[in-house]
Amino acid sequence: MKTVDIIVPCYNEADGIALFYEETDKVVRTIPGYAFSYLFINDGSRDDSLSIMRMLSAEHPNIHYISFSRNFGKEAGMYAGLTHSSGDYVIIMDADLQHPPALIPQFVSAIEEGYDCAAACRTTRTGEKGLRSFLSGLFYKFSNAMTEVTLPQNAVDYRMMSRKMVNAICSMAEVERFSKGIFAWVGFQTKWIPYENVERAVGTSKWSFKGLVKYAIDGITAFTVKPLHLIRNMGIVLFVFSLIYALIVFIKTLVNGVDVPGYASIICLLLFLGGIIEFSVGIVGEYVSHIYLEAKDRPVYIIQETDLTGSEGHE
Repeated sequence: MKTVDIIVPCYNEADGIALFYEETDKVVRTIPGYAFSYLFINDGSRDDSLSIMRMLSAEHPNIHYISFSRNFGKEAGMYAGLTHSSGDYVIIMDADLQHPPALIPQFVSAIEEGYDCAAACRTTRTGEKGLRSFLSGLFYKFSNAMTEVTLPQNAVDYRMMSRKMVNAICSMAEVERFSKGIFAWVGFQTKWIPYENVERAVGTSKWSFKGLVKYAIDGITAFTVKPLHLIRNMGIVLFVFSLIYALIVFIKTLVNGVDVPGYASIICLLLFLGGIIEFSVGIVGEYVSHIYLEAKDRPVYIIQETDLTGSEGHE
């Protein structure tokens, strides 16, 4: 009997946890040869999520939970689940049922075909606002052009992975995590399972627009230094143009004398160069902030409570 741990990060999902378990268990019970267990991660929820996890854990021996001391984010929740998993395979799912449990048999089939990972990929973005869908598509194109890892369009975190792949992911213990990039960076053979987007069964999205923008920036800067190369190249180009412009001004001054007009063009040029400098400093600042956070070597998360033996503390 092969074992599978289902990792479920939760933030204010009290209305959906029991329903999630009910619907998912209906599916996994039909898969022969596999024993499934659940590990819920309470990411500092402010509702009754933890109470429901305790109740389910007391009623079902295959359900366990980890509760953080505060909200550390979904990335920390997934990492905690992976580091505390022990199954032959691991599945990562959202608790809102936007990740259809019906895909799990297809995941298992892909694993049995010899793949190390079976991952879900949306074919539609039903229920999302048009602007958000557009910006998401733009992010994938820009990220793939700028970074060394290729992210499939509309890829999601919902996936099943072998123990070998999970161990490789857990070995990357950086604080500023971008799991989609990490999944791609570690390699291993992945089979993509397409599915139509499903709207949340209960609750609302916990991602704000500001949070998504930060997540996108972190994802790009975590896997490439090309923006720094871009700044360098931009500086070289501007330096060359400034030399050419200075030469033109010098020649005009020799021929025509001092030319007082030109205030507007000088102001425009100063504003342009000032904007370039501010933009460049901002990009450098992103990388410096990553170095600063990693250098402090703080834990990715802190556990306040868990029913797992020997798992108290932090990671």
